[in-house]
Amino acid sequence: MDSADFATPASIGFAPDRLAAIDAFVKARYLDTGKLPNAQLLIARDGMIAHFSHQGAAREGGGAVDAGSIYRIASMTKPVTSIAFMQLVEQGSVALDTPVHHVLPEFKGLGVYNGGGGGVPFVTKPTTEPMRMIDLLRHTSGLTYGFQNRGNVDAAYREGRIESWHGHLDLDGFVAALGKLPLEFSPGEAWNYSVSTDVLGAVVERVSGQTLDAYFESQIFAPLGMHDTGFMVPADKIDRLTDCYTFKPGEGRVMYDQGEKSAWSRKPTLLSGGGGLVSTALDYHRFCTMLLNGGTLDGARVIARKTLDLMVMNHLPGGKDLSSLSRSLFSETQNAGTGFGLGFAMNIDVARTMIPGSVGEFYWGGMFSTAFFVDPIERISMVFMTQLSPSGLYPIRRELKTMIYSALA
Repeated sequence: MDSADFATPASIGFAPDRLAAIDAFVKARYLDTGKLPNAQLLIARDGMIAHFSHQGAAREGGGAVDAGSIYRIASMTKPVTSIAFMQLVEQGSVALDTPVHHVLPEFKGLGVYNGGGGGVPFVTKPTTEPMRMIDLLRHTSGLTYGFQNRGNVDAAYREGRIESWHGHLDLDGFVAALGKLPLEFSPGEAWNYSVSTDVLGAVVERVSGQTLDAYFESQIFAPLGMHDTGFMVPADKIDRLTDCYTFKPGEGRVMYDQGEKSAWSRKPTLLSGGGGLVSTALDYHRFCTMLLNGGTLDGARVIARKTLDLMVMNHLPGGKDLSSLSRSLFSETQNAGTGFGLGFAMNIDVARTMIPGSVGEFYWGGMFSTAFFVDPIERISMVFMTQLSPSGLYPIRRELKTMIYSALA
Protein backbone atom coordinates (compact mmCIF):
# COMPACT_ATOMS: atom_id res chain seq x y z
CA MET A 1 0.00 0.00 0.00
CA ASP A 2 1.46 3.29 -1.10
CA SER A 3 1.73 6.14 1.39
CA ALA A 4 -0.18 8.18 -1.19
CA ASP A 5 -3.26 6.12 -0.32
CA PHE A 6 -3.29 7.55 3.21
CA ALA A 7 -4.61 10.94 4.30
CA THR A 8 -4.80 12.78 7.60
CA PRO A 9 -8.30 12.35 9.07
CA ALA A 10 -8.94 16.10 9.23
CA SER A 11 -8.05 16.59 5.55
CA ILE A 12 -10.92 14.29 4.49
CA GLY A 13 -13.52 15.38 6.98
CA PHE A 14 -13.00 13.23 10.08
CA ALA A 15 -12.39 14.35 13.67
CA PRO A 16 -9.10 12.60 14.61
CA ASP A 17 -9.90 12.35 18.33
CA ARG A 18 -13.22 10.66 17.56
CA LEU A 19 -11.58 8.09 15.28
CA ALA A 20 -8.98 7.38 17.99
CA ALA A 21 -11.81 6.91 20.48
CA ILE A 22 -13.10 3.96 18.44
CA ASP A 23 -9.87 2.01 19.07
CA ALA A 24 -10.01 2.79 22.79
CA PHE A 25 -13.63 1.61 22.91
CA VAL A 26 -12.86 -1.65 21.07
CA LYS A 27 -9.85 -2.33 23.31
CA ALA A 28 -11.75 -1.77 26.55
CA ARG A 29 -14.95 -3.58 25.60
CA TYR A 30 -13.70 -6.44 23.44
CA LEU A 31 -9.95 -7.03 23.73
CA ASP A 32 -9.23 -6.41 27.42
CA THR A 33 -12.24 -8.59 28.31
CA GLY A 34 -11.07 -11.41 26.03
CA LYS A 35 -14.26 -11.34 23.96
CA LEU A 36 -12.33 -10.86 20.72
CA PRO A 37 -8.78 -12.03 19.98
CA ASN A 38 -7.86 -8.98 17.91
CA ALA A 39 -9.33 -6.12 15.92
CA GLN A 40 -8.29 -4.40 12.74
CA LEU A 41 -10.19 -1.34 11.53
CA LEU A 42 -9.72 0.44 8.21
CA ILE A 43 -11.76 3.58 7.53
CA ALA A 44 -11.45 5.44 4.23
CA ARG A 45 -13.07 8.30 2.36
CA ASP A 46 -12.93 8.49 -1.42
CA GLY A 47 -10.50 5.58 -1.23
CA MET A 48 -8.06 7.52 0.97
CA ILE A 49 -7.32 5.74 4.25
CA ALA A 50 -8.00 8.00 7.22
CA HIS A 51 -7.58 5.35 9.92
CA PHE A 52 -5.97 1.90 9.95
CA SER A 53 -5.48 0.37 13.39
CA HIS A 54 -4.27 -3.03 14.60
CA GLN A 55 -4.91 -4.35 18.10
CA GLY A 56 -4.47 -7.75 19.73
CA ALA A 57 -2.50 -10.89 18.91
CA ALA A 58 -2.55 -12.59 15.51
CA ARG A 59 -1.96 -15.98 17.14
CA GLU A 60 -2.21 -17.35 20.65
CA GLY A 61 0.89 -16.17 22.49
CA GLY A 62 2.21 -14.56 19.31
CA GLY A 63 2.83 -11.09 17.94
CA ALA A 64 0.26 -8.42 17.14
CA VAL A 65 -1.87 -8.33 14.01
CA ASP A 66 -0.51 -5.98 11.37
CA ALA A 67 -1.21 -4.77 7.84
CA GLY A 68 -0.12 -8.14 6.43
CA SER A 69 -2.38 -10.28 8.63
CA ILE A 70 -4.62 -12.66 6.67
CA TYR A 71 -8.20 -13.35 7.78
CA ARG A 72 -10.92 -15.82 6.82
CA ILE A 73 -13.58 -13.49 5.41
CA ALA A 74 -16.37 -16.09 5.05
CA SER A 75 -19.51 -14.47 3.59
CA MET A 76 -17.60 -11.37 2.48
CA THR A 77 -16.82 -13.79 -0.40
CA LYS A 78 -20.44 -13.38 -1.59
CA PRO A 79 -20.05 -9.88 -3.09
CA VAL A 80 -16.98 -11.11 -5.02
CA THR A 81 -18.95 -14.02 -6.52
CA SER A 82 -21.83 -11.66 -7.31
CA ILE A 83 -19.50 -9.28 -9.17
CA ALA A 84 -18.08 -12.26 -11.10
CA PHE A 85 -21.56 -13.32 -12.19
CA MET A 86 -22.52 -9.77 -13.24
CA GLN A 87 -19.39 -9.59 -15.39
CA LEU A 88 -20.81 -12.55 -17.33
CA VAL A 89 -24.18 -10.76 -17.56
CA GLU A 90 -22.39 -7.78 -19.11
CA GLN A 91 -20.94 -10.10 -21.76
CA GLY A 92 -24.41 -11.37 -22.70
CA SER A 93 -23.54 -14.90 -21.56
CA VAL A 94 -26.37 -15.10 -19.00
CA ALA A 95 -29.12 -12.83 -17.63
CA LEU A 96 -30.74 -12.13 -14.28
CA ASP A 97 -34.00 -13.75 -15.39
CA THR A 98 -32.31 -16.86 -16.83
CA PRO A 99 -33.80 -19.94 -15.12
CA VAL A 100 -31.03 -21.57 -13.08
CA HIS A 101 -31.71 -24.99 -14.64
CA HIS A 102 -30.78 -23.63 -18.07
CA VAL A 103 -27.17 -23.48 -16.84
CA LEU A 104 -27.39 -26.12 -14.09
CA PRO A 105 -29.64 -28.87 -15.52
CA GLU A 106 -29.34 -30.71 -12.16
CA PHE A 107 -31.89 -28.17 -10.85
CA LYS A 108 -34.56 -29.01 -13.44
CA GLY A 109 -37.81 -30.10 -11.77
CA LEU A 110 -36.86 -28.95 -8.26
CA GLY A 111 -39.91 -29.01 -6.00
CA VAL A 112 -40.96 -27.30 -2.76
CA TYR A 113 -41.00 -29.25 0.50
CA ASN A 114 -44.46 -30.64 1.26
CA GLY A 115 -43.71 -33.35 3.80
CA GLY A 116 -41.35 -36.20 4.63
CA GLY A 117 -37.75 -36.22 5.73
CA GLY A 118 -36.14 -37.77 8.79
CA GLY A 119 -35.85 -41.18 7.13
CA VAL A 120 -39.12 -40.81 5.19
CA PRO A 121 -38.94 -39.89 1.46
CA PHE A 122 -39.57 -36.21 0.76
CA VAL A 123 -42.89 -35.14 -0.72
CA THR A 124 -42.74 -32.03 -2.90
CA LYS A 125 -45.08 -29.74 -4.79
CA PRO A 126 -44.18 -27.79 -7.94
CA THR A 127 -42.67 -24.31 -7.64
CA THR A 128 -44.92 -21.39 -8.57
CA GLU A 129 -42.07 -19.85 -10.59
CA PRO A 130 -38.75 -21.34 -11.72
CA MET A 131 -35.67 -20.40 -9.73
CA ARG A 132 -33.94 -17.60 -11.64
CA MET A 133 -30.41 -16.23 -11.36
CA ILE A 134 -31.71 -13.16 -9.54
CA ASP A 135 -33.03 -15.48 -6.81
CA LEU A 136 -29.49 -16.74 -6.18
CA LEU A 137 -28.12 -13.20 -5.92
CA ARG A 138 -30.79 -11.92 -3.53
CA HIS A 139 -31.34 -15.15 -1.47
CA THR A 140 -34.93 -15.72 -2.58
CA SER A 141 -34.13 -19.12 -4.16
CA GLY A 142 -35.76 -21.40 -1.60
CA LEU A 143 -32.37 -22.94 -0.78
CA THR A 144 -31.11 -22.91 2.82
CA TYR A 145 -28.06 -23.57 5.01
CA GLY A 146 -27.56 -26.77 6.99
CA PHE A 147 -26.68 -24.80 10.13
CA GLN A 148 -30.08 -23.07 10.27
CA ASN A 149 -31.44 -26.07 12.25
CA ARG A 150 -35.06 -25.30 11.47
CA GLY A 151 -36.51 -28.36 9.77
CA ASN A 152 -36.15 -31.46 7.65
CA VAL A 153 -34.66 -29.74 4.60
CA ASP A 154 -31.63 -28.25 6.35
CA ALA A 155 -31.28 -31.55 8.27
CA ALA A 156 -30.84 -33.27 4.89
CA TYR A 157 -28.09 -30.74 4.02
CA ARG A 158 -26.28 -31.70 7.25
CA GLU A 159 -26.82 -35.42 6.73
CA GLY A 160 -25.32 -35.27 3.23
CA ARG A 161 -22.45 -33.04 4.43
CA ILE A 162 -22.99 -31.13 1.23
CA GLU A 163 -21.52 -27.87 2.56
CA SER A 164 -18.20 -29.41 3.66
CA TRP A 165 -15.36 -27.64 1.84
CA HIS A 166 -12.92 -30.48 2.47
CA GLY A 167 -15.55 -33.19 2.03
CA HIS A 168 -16.50 -35.57 -0.76
CA LEU A 169 -18.12 -33.07 -3.13
CA ASP A 170 -16.68 -30.59 -5.60
CA LEU A 171 -18.91 -27.81 -7.01
CA ASP A 172 -20.50 -30.12 -9.59
CA GLY A 173 -21.21 -32.75 -6.92
CA PHE A 174 -22.58 -30.06 -4.63
CA VAL A 175 -25.02 -28.91 -7.30
CA ALA A 176 -26.05 -32.50 -8.05
CA ALA A 177 -26.73 -33.16 -4.34
CA LEU A 178 -28.84 -29.99 -4.00
CA GLY A 179 -30.78 -31.00 -7.12
CA LYS A 180 -32.08 -34.05 -5.25
CA LEU A 181 -33.43 -32.09 -2.25
CA PRO A 182 -36.59 -29.96 -1.97
CA LEU A 183 -36.66 -26.18 -1.69
CA GLU A 184 -37.99 -24.60 1.50
CA PHE A 185 -40.31 -22.29 -0.46
CA SER A 186 -41.11 -21.38 -4.02
CA PRO A 187 -38.46 -19.01 -5.48
CA GLY A 188 -39.28 -15.33 -4.98
CA GLU A 189 -41.75 -15.89 -2.13
CA ALA A 190 -39.42 -15.22 0.83
CA TRP A 191 -35.83 -14.43 1.81
CA ASN A 192 -33.62 -17.04 3.41
CA TYR A 193 -29.86 -16.80 3.92
CA SER A 194 -28.53 -19.82 2.08
CA VAL A 195 -26.05 -21.62 -0.16
CA SER A 196 -27.43 -19.57 -3.08
CA THR A 197 -24.11 -17.81 -3.65
CA ASP A 198 -22.25 -21.14 -3.68
CA VAL A 199 -24.64 -22.23 -6.45
CA LEU A 200 -23.90 -18.92 -8.19
CA GLY A 201 -20.22 -19.88 -8.08
CA ALA A 202 -21.10 -23.07 -9.96
CA VAL A 203 -22.93 -20.93 -12.53
CA VAL A 204 -19.80 -18.78 -12.97
CA GLU A 205 -17.76 -21.94 -13.59
CA ARG A 206 -20.19 -23.41 -16.14
CA VAL A 207 -20.71 -20.16 -18.05
CA SER A 208 -17.06 -19.02 -18.06
CA GLY A 209 -15.50 -22.44 -18.56
CA GLN A 210 -12.98 -21.64 -15.81
CA THR A 211 -12.70 -22.95 -12.26
CA LEU A 212 -13.94 -20.39 -9.73
CA ASP A 213 -10.49 -19.73 -8.25
CA ALA A 214 -8.97 -19.19 -11.70
CA TYR A 215 -11.84 -16.88 -12.73
CA PHE A 216 -11.58 -14.78 -9.56
CA GLU A 217 -7.82 -14.45 -9.99
CA SER A 218 -7.85 -13.42 -13.65
CA GLN A 219 -10.97 -11.23 -13.68
CA ILE A 220 -11.05 -9.63 -10.21
CA PHE A 221 -8.01 -10.15 -7.96
CA ALA A 222 -5.20 -9.55 -10.48
CA PRO A 223 -6.83 -6.42 -12.00
CA LEU A 224 -7.43 -4.98 -8.51
CA GLY A 225 -4.02 -5.91 -7.12
CA MET A 226 -5.60 -8.16 -4.44
CA HIS A 227 -2.51 -10.35 -4.12
CA ASP A 228 -3.34 -11.85 -0.71
CA THR A 229 -6.89 -12.99 -1.49
CA GLY A 230 -7.86 -16.53 -2.47
CA PHE A 231 -9.38 -19.85 -1.41
CA MET A 232 -6.21 -20.99 0.37
CA VAL A 233 -3.07 -19.53 1.93
CA PRO A 234 0.15 -20.58 0.16
CA ALA A 235 2.98 -22.01 2.27
CA ASP A 236 5.09 -18.85 1.98
CA LYS A 237 2.28 -16.77 3.54
CA ILE A 238 0.92 -19.17 6.16
CA ASP A 239 2.82 -17.38 8.95
CA ARG A 240 0.55 -14.37 8.29
CA LEU A 241 -2.75 -16.28 8.75
CA THR A 242 -4.41 -15.43 12.07
CA ASP A 243 -5.85 -17.91 14.55
CA CYS A 244 -9.62 -18.30 14.38
CA TYR A 245 -11.98 -18.87 17.32
CA THR A 246 -15.55 -19.85 18.03
CA PHE A 247 -17.72 -19.12 21.06
CA LYS A 248 -18.91 -22.04 23.17
CA PRO A 249 -21.60 -21.39 25.81
CA GLY A 250 -20.11 -21.94 29.25
CA GLU A 251 -16.55 -21.95 27.91
CA GLY A 252 -16.26 -18.64 26.06
CA ARG A 253 -13.78 -18.23 23.21
CA VAL A 254 -12.18 -21.50 22.07
CA MET A 255 -9.82 -22.31 19.19
CA TYR A 256 -11.57 -23.17 15.91
CA ASP A 257 -8.73 -23.15 13.37
CA GLN A 258 -5.07 -22.55 14.18
CA GLY A 259 -3.23 -20.35 11.74
CA GLU A 260 -0.08 -22.48 11.55
CA LYS A 261 -1.97 -25.71 10.74
CA SER A 262 -5.08 -24.23 9.20
CA ALA A 263 -7.62 -25.94 6.96
CA TRP A 264 -7.04 -22.93 4.69
CA SER A 265 -3.44 -24.07 4.09
CA ARG A 266 -4.72 -26.59 1.54
CA LYS A 267 -6.99 -26.17 -1.45
CA PRO A 268 -10.61 -27.07 -0.67
CA THR A 269 -12.47 -29.72 -2.68
CA LEU A 270 -15.49 -27.42 -2.77
CA LEU A 271 -14.68 -23.88 -3.91
CA SER A 272 -17.20 -21.91 -1.87
CA GLY A 273 -18.38 -18.76 -3.61
CA GLY A 274 -20.50 -18.19 -0.53
CA GLY A 275 -17.77 -18.20 2.08
CA GLY A 276 -14.41 -19.68 1.13
CA LEU A 277 -12.01 -16.75 0.75
CA VAL A 278 -9.20 -15.42 2.89
CA SER A 279 -8.06 -11.82 2.50
CA THR A 280 -6.41 -8.85 4.17
CA ALA A 281 -7.95 -5.54 5.21
CA LEU A 282 -5.89 -3.75 2.55
CA ASP A 283 -6.95 -6.16 -0.21
CA TYR A 284 -10.63 -5.90 0.70
CA HIS A 285 -10.26 -2.13 0.93
CA ARG A 286 -9.22 -2.19 -2.73
CA PHE A 287 -12.38 -4.15 -3.56
CA CYS A 288 -14.51 -1.63 -1.61
CA THR A 289 -12.80 1.31 -3.32
CA MET A 290 -13.54 -0.23 -6.72
CA LEU A 291 -17.21 -0.43 -5.67
CA LEU A 292 -17.16 3.16 -4.39
CA ASN A 293 -15.61 4.29 -7.69
CA GLY A 294 -18.42 2.77 -9.75
CA GLY A 295 -16.50 -0.35 -10.77
CA THR A 296 -13.00 0.89 -11.48
CA LEU A 297 -9.67 1.20 -9.62
CA ASP A 298 -6.27 2.45 -10.77
CA GLY A 299 -7.31 2.25 -14.42
CA ALA A 300 -8.75 -1.27 -14.18
CA ARG A 301 -12.47 -1.55 -15.04
CA VAL A 302 -13.92 -4.56 -13.20
CA ILE A 303 -17.63 -3.87 -13.65
CA ALA A 304 -19.59 -1.14 -15.45
CA ARG A 305 -21.02 1.77 -13.47
CA LYS A 306 -24.62 1.08 -14.51
CA THR A 307 -24.26 -2.62 -13.70
CA LEU A 308 -23.12 -1.69 -10.21
CA ASP A 309 -26.00 0.79 -9.89
CA LEU A 310 -28.34 -2.13 -10.60
CA MET A 311 -26.61 -4.33 -8.04
CA VAL A 312 -27.02 -1.86 -5.18
CA MET A 313 -30.75 -1.30 -5.68
CA ASN A 314 -33.23 -3.13 -3.45
CA HIS A 315 -34.34 -6.21 -5.39
CA LEU A 316 -36.59 -7.74 -2.75
CA PRO A 317 -40.05 -8.56 -4.19
CA GLY A 318 -42.49 -5.69 -3.78
CA GLY A 319 -39.71 -3.36 -2.61
CA LYS A 320 -40.03 -4.84 0.89
CA ASP A 321 -37.37 -5.01 3.58
CA LEU A 322 -35.95 -8.09 5.27
CA SER A 323 -38.08 -7.73 8.39
CA SER A 324 -41.14 -8.59 6.30
CA LEU A 325 -39.56 -11.25 4.05
CA SER A 326 -36.81 -13.00 6.03
CA ARG A 327 -37.24 -16.57 7.22
CA SER A 328 -33.63 -16.77 8.27
CA LEU A 329 -32.57 -17.47 11.84
CA PHE A 330 -29.08 -16.30 11.01
CA SER A 331 -27.88 -13.48 8.86
CA GLU A 332 -25.17 -10.87 8.54
CA THR A 333 -27.61 -8.02 9.01
CA GLN A 334 -30.27 -6.44 11.17
CA ASN A 335 -33.57 -6.67 9.35
CA ALA A 336 -35.55 -3.45 9.80
CA GLY A 337 -34.98 -0.84 7.09
CA THR A 338 -32.69 -3.24 5.22
CA GLY A 339 -33.19 -4.23 1.62
CA PHE A 340 -31.19 -6.71 -0.41
CA GLY A 341 -29.65 -6.20 -3.82
CA LEU A 342 -27.51 -8.39 -6.04
CA GLY A 343 -24.94 -9.60 -3.52
CA PHE A 344 -25.23 -6.91 -0.85
CA ALA A 345 -27.62 -5.76 1.85
CA MET A 346 -28.50 -2.10 1.62
CA ASN A 347 -29.91 0.65 3.74
CA ILE A 348 -33.35 1.63 2.40
CA ASP A 349 -34.74 3.39 5.49
CA VAL A 350 -32.21 4.96 7.87
CA ALA A 351 -34.81 5.72 10.56
CA ARG A 352 -35.92 2.10 10.76
CA THR A 353 -32.33 0.85 11.16
CA MET A 354 -31.95 3.14 14.20
CA ILE A 355 -28.26 3.66 13.34
CA PRO A 356 -26.69 6.69 11.59
CA GLY A 357 -26.19 5.99 7.90
CA SER A 358 -27.21 6.89 4.38
CA VAL A 359 -29.91 5.57 2.08
CA GLY A 360 -28.10 3.51 -0.53
CA GLU A 361 -25.20 2.45 1.68
CA PHE A 362 -24.45 -1.23 1.07
CA TYR A 363 -22.63 -3.83 3.13
CA TRP A 364 -22.15 -7.38 4.30
CA GLY A 365 -20.15 -9.41 6.80
CA GLY A 366 -18.82 -12.87 7.52
CA MET A 367 -19.48 -15.52 10.14
CA PHE A 368 -16.09 -14.87 11.80
CA SER A 369 -17.26 -11.30 12.62
CA THR A 370 -15.52 -9.53 9.73
CA ALA A 371 -17.54 -6.74 8.09
CA PHE A 372 -17.46 -4.02 5.47
CA PHE A 373 -19.69 -1.19 4.31
CA VAL A 374 -19.59 1.31 1.45
CA ASP A 375 -21.51 4.61 1.64
CA PRO A 376 -21.69 6.27 -1.81
CA ILE A 377 -23.30 9.42 -0.34
CA GLU A 378 -20.65 10.22 2.28
CA ARG A 379 -17.99 8.42 0.17
CA ILE A 380 -16.96 6.34 3.21
CA SER A 381 -15.84 2.72 3.26
CA MET A 382 -14.93 0.51 6.20
CA VAL A 383 -13.28 -2.88 6.59
CA PHE A 384 -13.28 -4.57 10.00
CA MET A 385 -11.33 -7.75 10.68
CA THR A 386 -11.27 -10.16 13.61
CA GLN A 387 -11.81 -13.95 13.91
CA LEU A 388 -14.67 -15.15 16.10
CA SER A 389 -17.85 -17.02 15.21
CA PRO A 390 -20.79 -16.63 15.35
CA SER A 391 -20.89 -13.11 13.98
CA GLY A 392 -24.01 -11.92 15.82
CA LEU A 393 -22.62 -12.58 19.29
CA TYR A 394 -21.76 -8.94 20.05
CA PRO A 395 -23.20 -5.68 18.64
CA ILE A 396 -19.79 -4.46 17.51
CA ARG A 397 -20.83 -3.77 13.90
CA ARG A 398 -23.57 -1.43 15.06
CA GLU A 399 -21.19 0.24 17.52
CA LEU A 400 -18.44 0.72 14.93
CA LYS A 401 -20.85 2.17 12.39
CA THR A 402 -22.34 4.56 14.94
CA MET A 403 -18.89 5.80 16.03
CA ILE A 404 -17.57 6.16 12.47
CA TYR A 405 -20.51 8.35 11.44
CA SER A 406 -20.13 10.26 14.72
CA ALA A 407 -16.54 11.04 13.74
CA LEU A 408 -17.54 12.97 10.62
CA ALA A 409 -16.48 16.58 11.12
